Amino acid sequence: MKNLILAFASVCAFGVFAENSGIPLPEHPRPDWERGDWRNLNGSWLFASDRADAGVGEKWQEAADDKFPQRILVPFGWGSPASGVKDEADVGWYRRDISVPAEWKGRRVFLVVGASDHDTTCWFDGAKLGEHSGGYTPFEFELTQLVKWGSDQKITFRVWDAAAGLAQHDWRLYGKQGYGNVRGIWQTVYLEARGETYVESARFSPDIDNSRVTAEVKLGAPAKKLLALTVGFRPEDRAESVVAKFEPGQMTAKLEIPLEKAKLWDLEHPHLYEVRLNLSGEGVQDAVSTYFGMRKIGVGRMPGTGYPYVTLNNKPIYLQLTLDQSYHPEGFYTFPSDEFMKNEILISKRLGLSGNRVHIKAEIPRKLYWADRLGLLIMADVPCAWGAASEAMFREHWHCFEDMVERDYNHPCVFSWVLFNETWGLFCDGRNWGADSAARYLPWTQRAVADAYRRAKALDPTRLVEDNSPCNRDHVITDLDTWHGYLPGWKWESRIADECDKTFPGSASRYIGGFVQTGAPMLNSECGNVWGYKGSTGDCDWSWDYHMMINAFRRRPKCSGWLYTEHHDVINEWNGYVRFDRTPKETGIEELFPGMSLNDLHADAYLPLDTELCREFKAGETWKIPVDISLTTDRYEGRELKITYGLRYWNDRGRLVENSRSCGSFTASSWQHGSIRREFVKLPDETACGVVCFELVDGGRAIARNFACFVTRGEAKKNTVSVPAARFAKAEWSQREWNVLDGRKVCGAGKGFFEYEFALPKDAKKATFRAEVGAKRLNGKDSKDLDKGVRDLDCMLGGGFADRSKNPNSYPMTCACKWPSTLVVRANGEKVATVELPDDPADHRGILSWFAQPRNDTLHEAGSYGYLVEANIPESVVEKSGGKVTIRLETEKGGLAVYGSGFGRFPLDPSVEY
Repeated sequence: MKNLILAFASVCAFGVFAENSGIPLPEHPRPDWERGDWRNLNGSWLFASDRADAGVGEKWQEAADDKFPQRILVPFGWGSPASGVKDEADVGWYRRDISVPAEWKGRRVFLVVGASDHDTTCWFDGAKLGEHSGGYTPFEFELTQLVKWGSDQKITFRVWDAAAGLAQHDWRLYGKQGYGNVRGIWQTVYLEARGETYVESARFSPDIDNSRVTAEVKLGAPAKKLLALTVGFRPEDRAESVVAKFEPGQMTAKLEIPLEKAKLWDLEHPHLYEVRLNLSGEGVQDAVSTYFGMRKIGVGRMPGTGYPYVTLNNKPIYLQLTLDQSYHPEGFYTFPSDEFMKNEILISKRLGLSGNRVHIKAEIPRKLYWADRLGLLIMADVPCAWGAASEAMFREHWHCFEDMVERDYNHPCVFSWVLFNETWGLFCDGRNWGADSAARYLPWTQRAVADAYRRAKALDPTRLVEDNSPCNRDHVITDLDTWHGYLPGWKWESRIADECDKTFPGSASRYIGGFVQTGAPMLNSECGNVWGYKGSTGDCDWSWDYHMMINAFRRRPKCSGWLYTEHHDVINEWNGYVRFDRTPKETGIEELFPGMSLNDLHADAYLPLDTELCREFKAGETWKIPVDISLTTDRYEGRELKITYGLRYWNDRGRLVENSRSCGSFTASSWQHGSIRREFVKLPDETACGVVCFELVDGGRAIARNFACFVTRGEAKKNTVSVPAARFAKAEWSQREWNVLDGRKVCGAGKGFFEYEFALPKDAKKATFRAEVGAKRLNGKDSKDLDKGVRDLDCMLGGGFADRSKNPNSYPMTCACKWPSTLVVRANGEKVATVELPDDPADHRGILSWFAQPRNDTLHEAGSYGYLVEANIPESVVEKSGGKVTIRLETEKGGLAVYGSGFGRFPLDPSVEY
């Protein structure tokens, strides 16, 4: 009970319980298929861990409640923190009392489970109702014949779920459960009352070209008598209802429904047609609320080119997607609240993305509902197995896919199905990594995947189908010619150019087994820097590499889109737009270029600039910056667009200097790409670090923003004495002291100090100390007990470590979790300043730190930077110094990092100006 209370408090912190609901996830789980008479069974259930798997033999389904000594919070799978139950067994038993409302008498009653992993058996008052095998899709049992109307009765579930992923040779669809093993019931359980004959399903297939929708309606059993089906709309969508008849013995009906001036579903105006299905006749009454969207998914050409693109409503769309692991730190597969699921979609919408790829998980219907309602595309993966390819795996996979199509057909947000991922579960030996992947992806398996593609297209011809989202360049037959790439930012220009060069009908690039390209849209389906260095990056500033990558993508429109890894952090990947708890990260872009944000990298108007994000010059040189245009829209066609630019830089005193100017205009064309001009930019006549900020303006409104960074080196300032950061005179630290990249930055962890000595003229009177200093955490990679034998990669299958700072490439990106330190500055022993250092940050603002990185596939505290620290040294101290001033930088805790002129954000060494 203690564990339940702790979990209850923890889950509530994530907003589990709706106001006055008393149970988690009280909303109807299927807004796309909802009956009015239903009862939510989420909440506290009795539970028993069956370590010896003795329950069936001992008939626990008939036992008293005291056989179930634990409490579990449904619908959170056991083992998840939100469930309140530890992961102690492969078998779990659930028990609770229910009372079917007396007013439901005369109706048929069903018990519906949204999802339970993996083999589930159900009893009602000890009578077995049935079994279900699978882990991702809904199933149901009828209770009607056993119901005692208005009286308490007992539901008992037994769920078996051995740890499939750990076995490595299993046919079950495990997905990414290494992030948190999903065991037992993980979606809403509910009771539902239906008519004697009821509507089992309705598939709405929109035809926007002819302004109509086809409805295919199926009953739960053949009609016994003449029945009428009424399809009703909101008055503003269709004034008149449509009626179809079911003759005795008839089970299906097909209706062609005209829609005058059809309102289309798209990303800006995601209109949903809400529908009420009423089935009626003698002794029969059943009603279901559902909806659909009028949208069309296809393939067309980018205007002015022969490049194939995905189309939405007959218009090409440049896809800007993100990989959505769809995991939660407390609930694993299960989210704590409906509001949380809504926010998952809003995270992507607010970033200006066009969609999410839900990664090897069948998504929760209410999250798909919010994608439908808010206008976000979903690329839907089928969960994968991790064992060797087998007929059993293909059967399990197909059953899951069939159920996904059955459940999710009416969701307009789902535009594509991804059958397999990175060939996982398709190798002959169950070894899912290795350089010899082609040799282990056997011809029979390739044929089986090709057959799965054909069957999937037949089952759902309204969507695109991808055979396999490949990291091994091993497509067979696919509607989307995709590829994965994880690289440092500077490698993206050549990589995308190479993919474009190898894209043409008949090309064997990215295909295997004699299969070739057939003219499908080419796009990236996983990208980023997380696996782009030697090992994982761990937690680092992804925004710098991301910026370079997006510049490269937008320069080459033959590649019709990209898919960034990823939406949110997980336990071994920290490259999400947000952290695992969904708190935000800081890119620093807004401070470098006020008015700009990450969203500008996703705008339909874009200005790709130099192929390098940062260059170094002599002070006063001119930078010839290439300015390109990338319009992934026709909205600006024929409009006069103006380009302006300005400089923002920090000099070697840490002072911000700004100026701006206009540089011309042009008349835009539809989907315009290519060079606009080359801008000659006069750089500062002094040592500086900064950005050249470009804006594209339409009628006074900025529609695109981008910048390129620069470093200039000039003569040293007069009346200033500087000391390189690594040339301190003395240092003592309680935890550790070290330097980065041959002394460009020095670090001290814990309590301690650095001392620097400055030689001043003996007649100096006034002086100011200046340096860039930050707090300094002791990261996992800097710890002396670093376990180099454990790989981050193992976390996907339940092992490894989850310290975001332990990978050698890591340096945690700036976020809401701060690491402060209090700096005391002393001059010749006298305290001259106390400075609060808010954090030990790393993001775009650390221009010099990024520019200093060696191009050898390793990272060294990339993007890290500190704060400008200035302290006036009293005349009395200077006059008594005899020309020597010793500056001590000390802290009681929180550590210190001192940055040199070639690292951080300010181009200065520790210095004294006199």
